[in-house]
Amino acid sequence: MTPNSFSDGGRYLDRPRAIEHGLRLREEGADLVDIGGESTRPGAEAVGVAEELDRVMPVLQALVAEGVAVSVDTMKPAVMRAAIDAGCAVVNDVNAFRAPGAIEAVAKGKVGVVAMHMQGTPTTMQQAPHYTDVVAEVASYLHERASALEAGGVATDAIVVDPGFGFGKTLAHNLALFRALPALAALGYPVLAGVSRKRMIGEITGRPLEDRAAGSVAAALLAVQNGARLVRVHDVKETVDAIRVWRTIENSENHP
Repeated sequence: MTPNSFSDGGRYLDRPRAIEHGLRLREEGADLVDIGGESTRPGAEAVGVAEELDRVMPVLQALVAEGVAVSVDTMKPAVMRAAIDAGCAVVNDVNAFRAPGAIEAVAKGKVGVVAMHMQGTPTTMQQAPHYTDVVAEVASYLHERASALEAGGVATDAIVVDPGFGFGKTLAHNLALFRALPALAALGYPVLAGVSRKRMIGEITGRPLEDRAAGSVAAALLAVQNGARLVRVHDVKETVDAIRVWRTIENSENHP
């Protein structure tokens, strides 16, 4: 619900169109429909609470009324509280609930949470990101944020961690984290992988943004094979089909 998100910014500013799209995503096999009102693309500027609420809440309320499980993508405790009151199932925070009041909001609301790693802020994160050991540093951060959520009253089984592909990372950092998905899953929390249509897919394939569906589906499938429990994607139908084919082939080995 933004004019400037990297892939579909501006496409769903019309509320009826956005609601229709959310319902279509559910029909295509999405378990959650993720709604955001503030772009977190590299270089994006923050928006105010009132504007974010105005973008998100009407669509969220309409989808919840249709029985859609909704995740709200926000860094703001005020938006978290409003979304929880409206019936969202998950709060997805690229800032990993570091804002004052964020942990209290989700703990009180008893919703699922996704805590993501990001170096810097969306405005600055791609300005020469640097790590001594990207896997160790991201794993340590995610473990610390999960522990903080637990200490704040969030149930352990409500916590998902996200290494934050493309959020303050070069292609080399992203590839190292992708290879480390089994180790990140070993932290004991479900891992979410969000690589759909991102710059890393373009850097690998040489494809422009509008032509990255095949690369994104391949990356999502590999993420699931390597331990990701959730994948955040744009091309839902294609990704669901790919995972279904893989699972069927895998299970057929045990059931000849």
